[in-house]
Amino acid sequence: MPKADAPVSPRQRGPALESLRNQKMARSALDYVRGSPMQFYEWLEKGSAAIPQGPEVWICGDCHVGNLGPVANADGRFKVEIRDFDQTVIGNPAHDLIRLGLSLAAAAVVSDLPGLTIAEILEAMIAQYEAAFSAASDKPGHLEEPKTIRKVNQRAADASWTTLAAEDMDGQNFKLPLGRSFWPLLVEERREIERLFRSEEIQRLVTEGEGRDDDADVRVIDAAYWKKGCSSLGYLRYAVLLQIGYKSDHRRHCLLDFKEAVRPRAPHAPGGMPRDYARRVVTGASHLSPFLGSRMQAVEITGKPVFVRELLPQDLKIEIHVLDRKEAARVAGYLAGVVGEAHRRQMQRDDRRAWYKELRRNRAKALNAPSWLWRSVVDLLLEHQRGYLEHCRAVSSIA
Repeated sequence: MPKADAPVSPRQRGPALESLRNQKMARSALDYVRGSPMQFYEWLEKGSAAIPQGPEVWICGDCHVGNLGPVANADGRFKVEIRDFDQTVIGNPAHDLIRLGLSLAAAAVVSDLPGLTIAEILEAMIAQYEAAFSAASDKPGHLEEPKTIRKVNQRAADASWTTLAAEDMDGQNFKLPLGRSFWPLLVEERREIERLFRSEEIQRLVTEGEGRDDDADVRVIDAAYWKKGCSSLGYLRYAVLLQIGYKSDHRRHCLLDFKEAVRPRAPHAPGGMPRDYARRVVTGASHLSPFLGSRMQAVEITGKPVFVRELLPQDLKIEIHVLDRKEAARVAGYLAGVVGEAHRRQMQRDDRRAWYKELRRNRAKALNAPSWLWRSVVDLLLEHQRGYLEHCRAVSSIA
């Protein structure tokens, strides 16, 4: 295994990243759920539950809690949206709801909350998700922020370039610190990245926005291979630090995230999606999360499809390691409402009404949530608990 601060070839990176991914997924059952979307897709393909078929729209495909959070637009305003699109496809919106319910249920189990809490979570989810489709108006409803979400949004409101530099870089030294999070690039990777910044599309991506000059010079200050994520570890991921403008009084910096786009494994409708994987990701993002989608671009590096976005200080992930019972249902309802709004804006009025009617069917006797949602989350929770224990056993045998 190469040292963390030594240049490594793609062949050497693989085993190191696989080991890191296995260790991350072994930390808790919740981390395992986040890092094992393939188990979810395999369950869907088996047809283990009678899931209703909603109108075909762009869905996240991997809609767990950590893939939602505040994101900013080019003007610096922010709102909570879906923020990860590796598996975005045109598919069944019910799949996003089930995946979100599974991650919240796993968080409740890890937090040692009673099973009653999971029932309350699903009740709140379906109530707020349905609300996005119940009105004939084209205007979205207002979502009341629970305390957990208000705290995240306050952090986003207070965030600045200094905050971003402290979290992802070597303070204000404008360097990407090699070691725990970053590896040096190979010569050909750096050459490819520098080539990209001579293209009009990338120039426009980084110079558009509040207080920026469209004609400003753009210079690559630093770049590195980024050991970031969980289920995506092993694919290309680069961090690129830029300086925009050369005059000190107008000089600004920005941090870009380059991520390889891969073939989607989420079940999806035939046709209708761009064949280029990176363009699929950008297109899905633009439909599901307008703030983030408008800041993304599809490119190619070393012959592989890659999508790029600028990381803004307001872009935060909702981290729930311990779920509070009083907040559980409120958070679940709020996040389901965000997902519902992302689905709703893609549907015509007749489709929204039909989907709302379908969601109201098949209510369980003991609770208001539909039986298909309850059974799906319970079955998946049991399967993932078993998978988590088997994963931990495998990791311990090679440790």
